[in-house]
Amino acid sequence: METTLYYNCQLFDGAKNEIQANAWFLVDETGKIKQTGTQAAPEADQKVDLQQKFVMPGLINCHTHITMNPKTGDGGTAANVVASTVLAVQNLQSLLHSGVTYIRECGSTYDIDITLSQLIQNKRLTAAPEIMPSGRPYSMTGGHGDFPNFGHLVDSPDEMRKAVREGIKAGAKAIKVMATGGVMTPNDFMDDPQLSTAEIHAAVEEAHHKNDIVAAHAEGNPGILNAIKAGVDSIEHGFYVNDEEIDLMLEQGTYLTPTFIAAWAIPEYGHGILPDWEVKKAADALDDLYKNIGHAYHRGVPITLGTDAGTPFNEFFQTPVELELMVEHGFSNFDALQTSVNSAKLMKIDQEYGTLAAGKFADFLVLDENPLQNIKAVQQEDKQVYKKGQLV
Repeated sequence: METTLYYNCQLFDGAKNEIQANAWFLVDETGKIKQTGTQAAPEADQKVDLQQKFVMPGLINCHTHITMNPKTGDGGTAANVVASTVLAVQNLQSLLHSGVTYIRECGSTYDIDITLSQLIQNKRLTAAPEIMPSGRPYSMTGGHGDFPNFGHLVDSPDEMRKAVREGIKAGAKAIKVMATGGVMTPNDFMDDPQLSTAEIHAAVEEAHHKNDIVAAHAEGNPGILNAIKAGVDSIEHGFYVNDEEIDLMLEQGTYLTPTFIAAWAIPEYGHGILPDWEVKKAADALDDLYKNIGHAYHRGVPITLGTDAGTPFNEFFQTPVELELMVEHGFSNFDALQTSVNSAKLMKIDQEYGTLAAGKFADFLVLDENPLQNIKAVQQEDKQVYKKGQLV
């Protein structure tokens, strides 16, 4: 079996809060790491000198919307299926260029992410991150998700059960439910509960029967608590998470995906462009969400890396900016980088992705600076991105 040796690098393996100097790792022809080390390197069929640059794992973004257009206020979901597919491919390429090597989609028009995921698996679409697809999300009628070509509209536990079964049949591996209102919908607010606990529980039961995971869009209360009680695997946004909910999350092992950048980008860039009500919603929440997410982090809730890319001004190349926002609001550099590892754990792919170790795929970035010292190092525009040992 042909092997490639990557050597002469400074390695952050994603697991330990340290840089391993003069490191090397040996990759087989399947793209998996066979060995790593810092002493004498083994022989290999090919050798790549990484010239003392810094190597870290590829990023795993567990909250994206690849069919959405961040240059619109409503996500642009009214676009037809061809335009949406072309946009999705372009967005995937932008994610990969930024250093994201695997995504979990959290709501895609026309179930496009399911088809693209299959094309990537079959190597018919290259130069793209791998996708854990969700297909369309699940929303109550008139809820946050009732966009054109977007949500499965369900209004009872039985309707939810049937819709989720249909979604899984179509190929969804992650189920996304809408537990509260949100920023982008004009007729609701973050603290509006939407899908009921019983409706969400029906989705959880069906997904867990297939060993699939469930993400809940849940920004305010009581919707966050409803979703946790229903047994979801992750709370997305969680801007108003409180101690009662944190207690339950710690007990149940629920993950939290803050998506700082989604709330930050709208007041940062949206004044005079987006509707005033949309900018006000995000701006009003910003200080609260930094405080509440920080509290959950310090209490030990597992935080994942997700950006909600595709929402207004939330571009697909900005995943590394989410890491910067985390550090600005109290995370250590190492803990910010660990959120990508937590994404792998949430997605149940951590046996093969998330860190650089023997038996895992060689998805990695090559940087000029040390990300443990400067979190903005990950934003380097001309960094090298490798997927399964191949420069992409």
